[in-house]
Amino acid sequence: MSQGRRTESPHAPPLPGRHDLIRAHGVRVNNLKDISVEIPKRRLTVFTGVSGSGKSSLVFGTIAAESQRLINETYSAFVQGFMPTLARPDVDVLEGLTTAILVDQSRMGADPRSTVGTATDAGAMLRILFSRLGQPHIGPPQAFSFNVASVSGAGAVTLERGGQTIRESRSFSVTGGMCPRCEGRGAVTEIDLTQLYDENRSLRDGALTVPGYSIDGWFGRIFLGSGFFDPDKPIRLFSEKERHDLLYREPTKIKVEGINLTYEGLIPKLHKSMLSKDVESLQPHLRAFVTRAVTFRTCPECGGTRLSAAARSSTVRGLNIAEVSAMQISDLAVWVRSLDEPSVSPLLATLGQTLDSFADVGLGYLSLDRPSGTLSGGEAQRVKMVRHLGSALTDVTYVFDEPTTGLHPHDIGRMNRLLLQLRDKGNTVLVVEHKPETIRIADHVIDLGPGAGSAGGTICFEGTVEGLRASGTLTGRHFDDRAALKAAVRTPIGILPIRGATTHNLQHVDVDLPLGVLVVVTGVAGSGKSSLIHGSVSGQDGVVAVDQGAIRGSRRSNPATYTGLLDPIRKAFAKANGVKPALFSSNSEGACPLCNGAGVIYTDLVTMASVATTCEACEGRRFQASVLEYKLGGQDISEVLGMSVTDAAAFFAAGEARTPAAAAILRRLVDVGLGYLRLGQPLTTLSGGERQRLKLATHMAEKGDIYVLDEPTSGLHLADVQQLLGLLDRLVDAGKSVIVIEHHQAVMAHADWIIDLGPGGGHDGGRVVFEGTPTDLVNSPSTLTGVHLAAYVGA
Repeated sequence: MSQGRRTESPHAPPLPGRHDLIRAHGVRVNNLKDISVEIPKRRLTVFTGVSGSGKSSLVFGTIAAESQRLINETYSAFVQGFMPTLARPDVDVLEGLTTAILVDQSRMGADPRSTVGTATDAGAMLRILFSRLGQPHIGPPQAFSFNVASVSGAGAVTLERGGQTIRESRSFSVTGGMCPRCEGRGAVTEIDLTQLYDENRSLRDGALTVPGYSIDGWFGRIFLGSGFFDPDKPIRLFSEKERHDLLYREPTKIKVEGINLTYEGLIPKLHKSMLSKDVESLQPHLRAFVTRAVTFRTCPECGGTRLSAAARSSTVRGLNIAEVSAMQISDLAVWVRSLDEPSVSPLLATLGQTLDSFADVGLGYLSLDRPSGTLSGGEAQRVKMVRHLGSALTDVTYVFDEPTTGLHPHDIGRMNRLLLQLRDKGNTVLVVEHKPETIRIADHVIDLGPGAGSAGGTICFEGTVEGLRASGTLTGRHFDDRAALKAAVRTPIGILPIRGATTHNLQHVDVDLPLGVLVVVTGVAGSGKSSLIHGSVSGQDGVVAVDQGAIRGSRRSNPATYTGLLDPIRKAFAKANGVKPALFSSNSEGACPLCNGAGVIYTDLVTMASVATTCEACEGRRFQASVLEYKLGGQDISEVLGMSVTDAAAFFAAGEARTPAAAAILRRLVDVGLGYLRLGQPLTTLSGGERQRLKLATHMAEKGDIYVLDEPTSGLHLADVQQLLGLLDRLVDAGKSVIVIEHHQAVMAHADWIIDLGPGGGHDGGRVVFEGTPTDLVNSPSTLTGVHLAAYVGA
């Protein structure tokens, strides 16, 4: 542990005693190198360091994980069987823990029925309100829920009473608010049948064109062996009954190849397997199929409100629950406060406080009917915060993962006040953060590094913010960095006109995007930046868009598989050794038969954490011994996957192992600052910033003249921002047009042209309030962005 001075900031409570510390000694989680640290309780501690230095491994993977594991152990073994099992972190001593509440950046569920209202208590309270005050009265709160269907039934039941068997008639009914046409989704689907099959071919000839339904696959064999139609007859010759059985037949028990299973028509099966999920969460080939074959349109029966006619008929002050849920939350809070109903005054007070909490975290521009899957990572994190702001709990540990993500500089001050309020209630607040505005309010700072990956994992500094500035660490040296305005900006080579943009809150926006330059689109959260660019630019031919969507991958996925790098590597190995490429995949023929290519063997202990032990057969290398005898440039496949990106780039650039396709992918990874990653490192071990840059490097391979980047500085350390600016310059100098949606002032200052939206969020935004160069914006700071950029550059 470093010996940084522990002087306290003026606003902090007195120095803690030994029992007021969280002590972690000998931490070896991920890349942490047997570090020891003591964190003061009831303080605001900020963890800094470059992306991949070990911040999340310490805060989330060690402290928060062990706190949750210990809490789970207080439940009975029966209850633990229904809970996720957590392994004890690799640490020698971990003392002084309190209950941990995690507020991370993981996206909220993308289920079509999940909204901001259902993800918080606000929707439930609104349903109770309408069930009490709505006229006409239609039923309990569930009558206003689009997740509850109305059902009824009747029949006879047999029961024993007084030694006699009696049959009685019983009936039941449940009044729900779900629209029966769209089943609470707000949209209906129309399927183009020509995209499902080729009617001129028979099933045996491969008529089904749905991904995964080939004649050799399991689904194809089920259709062949169902017996409901002739598999050798072209579909165009099917009778009406055969066509119905192929497309719409209800679930029916059948036997195929001696196996009992359930047959279901093609369309209901597609609804369950693909159309019930968020389209963006599907694999690329499935997403392409759904986009091609399915048309989504607003439900004509409910108008997209998801609610039944009965739920829409009941009103409070002339508004039904759908209209209220569609209001901007800041306006809804005013409406709730206008209700003077003593019979529900506690409910109104609580609902009003919850809605005010949305405004406190800068989300007053949302509406309760906003699908939760459309929220950015930063918005999702702040929605989770709403649950905790009014909590009466004290002496708990709140853990935040970059809470300023997606926030305009104007909103960061408000977020800082909320963090301090949580601390002042007697809680321990741990924050992983890169923004100097938030680091500055810390009582205690722990800086990890000095580098990323294997070059990080040590404690570089502990102490106050003033001590960090003078520490000489990478964070300390760059803490007061300020990008200067450009002396000269590039001249556009053309324009991309946008006319009458009305996506979400945009108010018929007309704007010209200069081409051949670096354009930065700014504005407060909710002002319409993403709506303008993703709604009017992304999706056009020649446009490569890199959004904030999380990359998905299991513990078998790694940078080599995600970027497509493994394909040219496997082919190079196969060509050099005269064997099949499939041998060099740990997910295919070359996998170790004992661990199936995982490198470790997991032993499930039911209610206890699974135990992972290194595979004895392959010693963790994941491949069969015979495969490791094949070499390329003197290295076997496991040794290549163990290389860093930088070493691999040199390895595949020249000599016997020269592979231009692999070298090109590796150069892009180096360009985005990921040279330290190992090719075979599981994606599950990467930080949020590393995943964002991995996705950026992958998209850079796509052919296009216009690049759209959505907050590329997310998860980037102060020292890495300069490297990103260099990458953006190289793209523009190579003849590309680069459009960046960004809040970071360094990127604004580096722009050739700024488009600022606002002036506020929601219905207070949606207009272009400034167009021009950064110098023009600083010289006449008429917008919030201009004021903060002028302060940043010292104008």
